[in-house]
Amino acid sequence: MITYLSFNGNCRQAMQFYQDCLGGELVWQTIGETPVAKKLPLALRDYILNASLMKDDWILMGTDMVADEGLIRGNTVSILLECHSEEEMRRCFTNLVRNGQCTQAIERTYWGALFGGLTDQYGNQWLLKYAAYDTD
Repeated sequence: MITYLSFNGNCRQAMQFYQDCLGGELVWQTIGETPVAKKLPLALRDYILNASLMKDDWILMGTDMVADEGLIRGNTVSILLECHSEEEMRRCFTNLVRNGQCTQAIERTYWGALFGGLTDQYGNQWLLKYAAYDTD
């Protein structure tokens, strides 16, 4: 599964923030790099058509292309990040929550995972999980 986020002119900034928080390789294509660029206003040419942040076995994608009704934020989508270590989880959580809000502090759960949640500064909801610890 690939998570695809929509932005309204700040996709580049958001994806660079996520790269700073999580690491990985970030690539993007602007609208200005496409054949349709000549038909669009100059202001739109720097907008991101498609961005991909890739690390290990996950991809986070983003775009500035928004439907005619505009960007509508809701609480129906969360990004679940399964971490490889407790250290990685805590680092990613600390980075992502900057200028955002903690919705669930990191805690050890009865179902065998370290788990926490947050809403980042762009309004996106994240769930972070690390499952390799002893529940005894």
